[in-house]
Amino acid sequence: MRYEKQAGAVDRLLQDVRLVSETNFRLLCRVRELALAAAPDVHDEVKYGGVLFSRARPFGGVFAYAGHVTLELSQGASLDDPHGVLEGSGKQRRHIKLRTPDDVEARQVAHYLRSAAALAG
Repeated sequence: MRYEKQAGAVDRLLQDVRLVSETNFRLLCRVRELALAAAPDVHDEVKYGGVLFSRARPFGGVFAYAGHVTLELSQGASLDDPHGVLEGSGKQRRHIKLRTPDDVEARQVAHYLRSAAALAG
């Protein structure tokens, strides 16, 4: 039941983003699709104004801003960065900024989501 309620909340958030930016809507949807495919037990919820992804514990979230979408990775500092796309210098988090739908593939978002999900399992 909890996940059904959250699914409705996620859909509402996505539609709100779509009213402002079709590009950001498409980016959020694609990142969400990849996150949910990263492991069989991934679930999502609306929190902190974005969509958070979890397994046994949270591993990331996606947030829309005026000119871009950001994928935040909770334990990003622990991830290998073979493609050199992780940004940030904090103790734990790293992020990837996405401005166009092509950025999702170019910045290897699926790779980083799978890696982050594995740490959260």
